[in-house]
Amino acid sequence: MTSSIPKSLVPVLLQKAGQLYETSKDGYSLDELKVAAAEVDIPPEMVEHAFEQLKREQILLQRQKEERRLRRKRFRFVVATMAMMTFVWVGAIYNGLTQSRNQVRSRWAQVENQLQRRADLIPQLTQLAESFAETELQVIQALAQAQQSFAQAQTVEEKQRADDAMKDAIADFQAVAMRSPQLQSSRLFINLQFEMAGTENRIATERMRYNQA
Repeated sequence: MTSSIPKSLVPVLLQKAGQLYETSKDGYSLDELKVAAAEVDIPPEMVEHAFEQLKREQILLQRQKEERRLRRKRFRFVVATMAMMTFVWVGAIYNGLTQSRNQVRSRWAQVENQLQRRADLIPQLTQLAESFAETELQVIQALAQAQQSFAQAQTVEEKQRADDAMKDAIADFQAVAMRSPQLQSSRLFINLQFEMAGTENRIATERMRYNQA
């Protein structure tokens, strides 16, 4: 009858058997382990049990390593994908903002062209006003000053302020013209009125497009 192994020694003996099996240069066969275990009163079935348990542990360990490898691979893939998506998204946003900025600049350039068109009409208004003695000198000076301010304006804000001054000066001139039948009958004044009306319509259209942009 096989002698009984105390429970307290079973883990030590199994660990020893496993170490012998793993550290041996050439390895041990299961039968050799049974023979070696018999010398220290370890039942053969315990060696077989230890061997099966060791195999299961090795399989489990290999699976865990494979799972960790796959998780690391998936993690790297997710990080790379997110980085690429972020790069594409940032690029798209940047391109969109650049296009929007260029569109705004283009729209303002159209507004500026029409403002310049109106400013170019002021010398003719000034000349017309000077040809009538009843025209107030203040109105003539306001027209000239408005054109000069627009010509010197550099930024959008400065041009908008100069534009407001031009509109006020032109409105003052038109108010004077309404009180002068002789001025209203002038062919030059009538032509300038048509030019001014067309320019104002163009300015309103381009401003709307600029504001939309």
